[in-house]
Amino acid sequence: MERLQALLKERDILIFAHIDFSATRHARVSMRPEQMLIFGNPKAGTPLMWESPLAGLDLPLKALAWKMGRARPGSPTTIRRTSCGHGLTPALGANLAAVAPIVALAAGE
Repeated sequence: MERLQALLKERDILIFAHIDFSATRHARVSMRPEQMLIFGNPKAGTPLMWESPLAGLDLPLKALAWKMGRARPGSPTTIRRTSCGHGLTPALGANLAAVAPIVALAAGE
């Protein structure tokens, strides 16, 4: 997750939140290490939300990393597949294309 954060910051992509789901000790439950990063670029995401306000259900983007031998960020490209459900044009869906390689790089893929 730290690697993904560094890559996003290098590219001036905003990190809105870093959630550590395994920090649930106060609830007296145990969970394997799992974290979510919520991030985005308002210049890329805002036009999507202007075209289809429902895109706000999927934006900002998220990556999930959990420990099962190694941390593996989830892919934010899902929104590009589901963006058709929001009625977004392919050109605006391309606004999200730059993020997938960043997440893959952070995962060591």
